[in-house]
Amino acid sequence: MRKFLNSVITVAILLAIAVPAIHADAGTAAGGVVNINSADASQLAMLPRVGQKAAQRVVDYRTEHGPFQTTSDLMQVKGFGQKSYDRLSQYLTTEGKTTLTAKVKGPKKLRTKSSSHKPANAAK
Repeated sequence: MRKFLNSVITVAILLAIAVPAIHADAGTAAGGVVNINSADASQLAMLPRVGQKAAQRVVDYRTEHGPFQTTSDLMQVKGFGQKSYDRLSQYLTTEGKTTLTAKVKGPKKLRTKSSSHKPANAAK
């Protein structure tokens, strides 16, 4: 019984150490930021759920209106609203170098069952 208890405590300690490290690593897998004032379209496209077209819109907006004063000014660009900003804010900066080196995969949304997709048998 004593060996079992020691094993359980050891596993619990290992999980307590490993789980936060895994969560922190998953959020910033590439570990960097993108300077929205100096990044080119390919660097901006490394942000989660940002493609080449959206990245090009950021560059075009910046060219037309000048540099962004704050990262939240990104919401002025077509296609970037509050939800997009919330998802991207941890990767954005307006000063310093772009240090993001790989495409960041954002967390996938969980699909919910909608009432319009009922099984065929339930319709009768």
